[in-house]
Amino acid sequence: MNILHIDASASDAATSHTRRLSRELVDRLKAANPDATVAYRDVVANPLPHVDMTIRQAWTPENSADPLLVETIGRSKALVEELKAADVVVVGSPMYNFTVPSTLKAWIDHVLIAGQTFSYTAEGPRGLLSGKAYLVLSSGGIYSQGPFAANDHLSTYLQAIFRFLGINDIEVIRAEGVAYGPDQDQVAMASAAEKIEVLSVAA
Repeated sequence: MNILHIDASASDAATSHTRRLSRELVDRLKAANPDATVAYRDVVANPLPHVDMTIRQAWTPENSADPLLVETIGRSKALVEELKAADVVVVGSPMYNFTVPSTLKAWIDHVLIAGQTFSYTAEGPRGLLSGKAYLVLSSGGIYSQGPFAANDHLSTYLQAIFRFLGINDIEVIRAEGVAYGPDQDQVAMASAAEKIEVLSVAA
């Protein structure tokens, strides 16, 4: 099993809900699969440049001599190959203003490459990847249900991205309402940890 672990929280490991939970999940997956390898990418500690037109130009063979595009294609190819090699992707992401952090969006923009991770066909786009994704998410409020569910552009967006890539086996692990006070924070983390334990046993 090859695991790609991505962290996108701007908080450090001691205070971030998703960093703690995603690490726990990866550790449990490794314990259940002793031969597993882990590639770790922290998109906050090592941020990617936001995408402009150079990334499209870089994947065009006739532009392969341009030094700027050579750097761009090298970075994008490395990210794409890292994703292609993964049997399991673990994403730890908080909700920022109802959606993903911009650092995680930058990673997504580098790996959604036509002809590499998806293709266009006569029937529409087709994902070229397979495997499993675990989305380890946190939010200050509660968005999985209730009056604010329509504002959840975190889990819905990430699930859409992975399905677009062809990864349809997706598990969502949430720590919700962590801003509602220490009691709710504790309940949310305990609930997420319990789900991680169940999922890792079944992995």
